[in-house]
Amino acid sequence: MKQVLQSLKDGATQVADVPAPALRRGQLLIATSRTLISVGTERSLVTFGKANVLQKARLQPDKVRAVIEKIRTDGLAPTIEAVLGKLDQPLPMGYSNVGTVLAVGEGVAGFSVGDRVVSNGKHAEVVAVPVNLCARVPAGVTDDAAAFTVLGAIALQGIRLAGPTLGEAIVVTGLGLVGLLTVQLLRAQGCRVLGLDYDAAKLELARQFGAETVDLSGEDPVAAAKRFSRERGVDAVLITAATSSNEPVHQAALMSRKRGRIVLVGVAGLELSRADFYEKELTLQVSCSYGPGRYDPIYEESGIDYPVGYVRWTEQRNFEAVLDMLADSRLAIAPLISHRFSIDDAVDAYRLVDAAEPSLGILLEYPRRAGQLASSVALSSSVAHRAVEGAVGVSFIGAGNYAAAVLISAFRAAGARLAAVASSSGVSATHAARKFGFATSTTDTAGILADRDTAAVVIATRHDSHAALTCAALRAGKHVFVEKPLALTLDELARVEAQYRESHADGQAPQLMVGFNRRFAPQVVRIAELLRTVGEPKAFVMTVNAGSIPPGHWTQDPLVGGGRIIGEACHFIDLLRFLAAAPVAGHSAVAMRSPTGDTVTISLSFMDGSIGTIHYLANGNKSVDKERLEVFAAGRILRLDNFRRLTGYGWPRFKSLNRWRQDKGQRACARAFLDAIKNGAPAPIPFDELLEVARLTIAMREAATR
Repeated sequence: MKQVLQSLKDGATQVADVPAPALRRGQLLIATSRTLISVGTERSLVTFGKANVLQKARLQPDKVRAVIEKIRTDGLAPTIEAVLGKLDQPLPMGYSNVGTVLAVGEGVAGFSVGDRVVSNGKHAEVVAVPVNLCARVPAGVTDDAAAFTVLGAIALQGIRLAGPTLGEAIVVTGLGLVGLLTVQLLRAQGCRVLGLDYDAAKLELARQFGAETVDLSGEDPVAAAKRFSRERGVDAVLITAATSSNEPVHQAALMSRKRGRIVLVGVAGLELSRADFYEKELTLQVSCSYGPGRYDPIYEESGIDYPVGYVRWTEQRNFEAVLDMLADSRLAIAPLISHRFSIDDAVDAYRLVDAAEPSLGILLEYPRRAGQLASSVALSSSVAHRAVEGAVGVSFIGAGNYAAAVLISAFRAAGARLAAVASSSGVSATHAARKFGFATSTTDTAGILADRDTAAVVIATRHDSHAALTCAALRAGKHVFVEKPLALTLDELARVEAQYRESHADGQAPQLMVGFNRRFAPQVVRIAELLRTVGEPKAFVMTVNAGSIPPGHWTQDPLVGGGRIIGEACHFIDLLRFLAAAPVAGHSAVAMRSPTGDTVTISLSFMDGSIGTIHYLANGNKSVDKERLEVFAAGRILRLDNFRRLTGYGWPRFKSLNRWRQDKGQRACARAFLDAIKNGAPAPIPFDELLEVARLTIAMREAATR
């Protein structure tokens, strides 16, 4: 299918062939008929993409600080790779979509196949959208008009925050699409409206919609607003412009009455004058997109609605309100449409967005094509990759940040033949296929498991899918490399164990590996060699300056990510288990009281008398190294700082092993897995050891969250 993608590296727009998205629980699969380009928002993305590195840095100073900190801790080369990798990822464009429901995901109620719906879906022939971001289109509303629903909801949410009442005098600053929709909605509520802009054509449209206007290129907006308000000051100002200037907010304060309301719907500078707000006791509020529920994963991704008695207007209910206005012909949409393009010509549409030629509402139209739901698209790779003779065919399920930045290149460097790559949206899979040289990109996981050219599957999806996908891959006779964790619960782990033992009983003997790469890092291998010369018990202290992750992030969700102990601290439990070279005899965990419970101390004792402590800390500072390992043994010490500097104290023939760049062992881990498959050798990490670490990790999570 066709989809519009934007490069953040150079600002180039392309209409790419990507697989149709997979339908997940709680989603609708929609065949698109129209999408609307949001000129203000999407122009800013194009402008950012075309900016050079210095200009990008100026636009995002917070990201610059993060880059400097990463250079300090991880080194220059890994930081440059990470930044370029981020900029290299294509950005799917668009968020105003109209189409017909093709399929309804599990758990969805109130929608049926064939329904016409609006959503915040992308500019793509087929989209998969969570149900709470969709609304049914009334019969009398055309697709053209319905395409403006999402922008109308943005305008409506700003109005709801301003709280206008009938007869109030309201100023709308910026008469783009959102501004002109705001004007119409305010007029429908019985408000007097004054529109401000520089563009004569937009000012004329605002007058057609019943507003008085001020041409900012020649008139004093503050004086005009005072006259408009009968010298009382306006009741509210909605800023729907997109500018870095502080002037719109300053002017809004000057023209407001005492205790007036200012709502920022668009973008403006926020270097405020205290005097402007203090003397009048003004309120300034920033409006968040379409309304309550936006960016809340429980509402948007899990589909759990807010009770209407407590949250009357959610983003979905705002969609419905705008559609009702369209059905009653209280919003005029035809005057807002300036251009139409086929999705095939979307590149021309974006040239218009970035050009000086006037434009307003730009619609993309989608012809119905046979075969647009094909779940797999063969690609001619843009990256030449010559696999070594006898290479293992490897397919990836999941092409997210870690897979694209680390895992895929690690397997390619280890000599894998890259067969297929799958992702739920298809965009990241297509990008990975072209970048790394996969034969095929797809959204069809079952197709990968049935693929004869795939000997091994790498699972790099969200944590809640790991156990089920591992079992499915083992049943299909595939070797499995699953990125940690192996499972979130003991029940899931029991199912993995049962399937693994069943597969081996059948004589298939598939390899099962978890991505515990740190035990394969060259400096850790050296530590293990040195410790083998010591017969006494050891003491390990692992300090992880993990940094905070918001409670709403998917990794913190116990049902999806399992929390950070299961999701990441498992690495360090495995590392100490490897270095101790003995089973764990006892364990405990104590967590600091916090909303996420991810600042924790884990204590381990081993059968050989060794002890280990893992301090996993989310309350530190990013300017300090993320990981430090200290080993105390027989009057000697080893200290590993962030997988760059290994220092020995008291060792007869060892002083240090330092590296120019960080190496956490990802490539060596992938190579060990592939070598074991090719040579029929034992698994690099014994299966019973994987089970031991998984059980320990789950127990530590439960102990820390009591």
